[in-house]
Amino acid sequence: MTNSAQHVIGGKAVSSDRSDALEIRNPATGTVIGSVAMSSVELADDAVAAAASACPAWSDTPIGDRVQVLFRYKTLLEENISELADIVVQEHGKTKAEAIGSVRRGIDCVEFACGAPALIMGRTLPQIAVSTSFCRTEDEGGVGIDSQVDRVPLGVCVGITPFNFPVMVPMWMWPMAIACGNTFVLKPSEHDPFSTMREIELAHDAGMPAGVLNLVHGGPDVANRLITHDDVTAVSFVGSTKVGEHIYKTASAAGKRVQCMCGAKNHSIIMPDANREAAVDAILGSAFGNTGQRCLAGSVVVCVGDSADWIVRGLIERARNIKVCSGSEENADMGPLVNDAAKQRVLHYIDKGIADGAELVLDGRDADMPSTGCFVGPTIFDRAEPEMSIVREEIFGPVLSIVRRPSLEDAVDAVNRSEYGNMAVIFTDSGHAARKFQRTVQAGMLGVNVGVPAPMAAFPFAGWKRSFFGDLHANGEDGMRFYTKSRVMVTRWI
Repeated sequence: MTNSAQHVIGGKAVSSDRSDALEIRNPATGTVIGSVAMSSVELADDAVAAAASACPAWSDTPIGDRVQVLFRYKTLLEENISELADIVVQEHGKTKAEAIGSVRRGIDCVEFACGAPALIMGRTLPQIAVSTSFCRTEDEGGVGIDSQVDRVPLGVCVGITPFNFPVMVPMWMWPMAIACGNTFVLKPSEHDPFSTMREIELAHDAGMPAGVLNLVHGGPDVANRLITHDDVTAVSFVGSTKVGEHIYKTASAAGKRVQCMCGAKNHSIIMPDANREAAVDAILGSAFGNTGQRCLAGSVVVCVGDSADWIVRGLIERARNIKVCSGSEENADMGPLVNDAAKQRVLHYIDKGIADGAELVLDGRDADMPSTGCFVGPTIFDRAEPEMSIVREEIFGPVLSIVRRPSLEDAVDAVNRSEYGNMAVIFTDSGHAARKFQRTVQAGMLGVNVGVPAPMAAFPFAGWKRSFFGDLHANGEDGMRFYTKSRVMVTRWI
């Protein structure tokens, strides 16, 4: 790993001479592993200028040639997956298995983007009408009119990505964007920049032309400059709802096409007839996988009827045995939070849950874990209520809240009271209950007997309510449509 994460502009590594570089620490040990050179808005302008300069030639490149770069890139990712995962473990804190899984899901997105030639094809309708304006005789029967619609690139696109999946989430964006003929400027999280930088380096090793894919680090000033720049046409964002709402309003007002995947408070409904072992296992993985730092974390369980009698006991017993340690250790189950600020946020919510009257049945502050580093163990609250902060607000950590309700209808009502609508799941052996859940719950990604219904790359990441701002989602056909615009042509040959 390099000591300083640099920018990549016009195919070249660029250093920043600013004095406000941020230290990057291993969250498991607190050891400084490098720094990220924060940029000024002038460097952001340089990145956009490089992308704008490269755009005409890249958009004119045949799509088959464009995706050949992605085919080569996918091969390089496969060859370097362990290296990428190790960087993620060191700077983010994921376990090695989680890191490999996240890189693998990013590779899936690249693979899907390789199929852009089939996705981007337009449609034609010959002989849609007949014109008689230029007919010399009635026998000629008129001149046929044909119509077609093509999908064409937008131009320079911007991606702003979060810390929790520093390799995967950027791949939700730029591979499809450039396959569709756009150029791209990526501003990753400043908290774990090295894995994203390595991702971009590998893309250039695969033959990415200079200026097509650019990387610039920075804070809010850089982000605000990118999303309002005159030469930028589209903005993709993943992060908190507060920031996402600001980006959506600001970029939209500046005339950009915008998609913002934002915060969540995901619920899992447990029916009395659910398979007990499968439910406990799935909830553990959903709530505490990635240390709860993902927008599909199942952070609220709604127990229907007497399901609480066994689910609470089972979760406590299993969660106590979760191995909390550095993600680089063998058989690690749960690593640290990304930094001390994240740890303090989680500790604050544990205090809030106690103050609001929820029953703390497993205290992650007392877990068997390293005494140094950004660790908080699995935490479980029972008898929480929807109006409590620990149920309403996104904690982004290993805190699970359990709500009890007498019926499925009451459970769905508890879910639908949330301002978020990213994901909801149900555990049941009843097809009737599953169908009722599917038709009445207000969330964009649903699961039946699945802890984390994360869509594969061929399907959109389809959050609802305040979990998403925009129209077209990331991934799937939505992703292609977001990064292209329709051009309709009507043809008449006299």
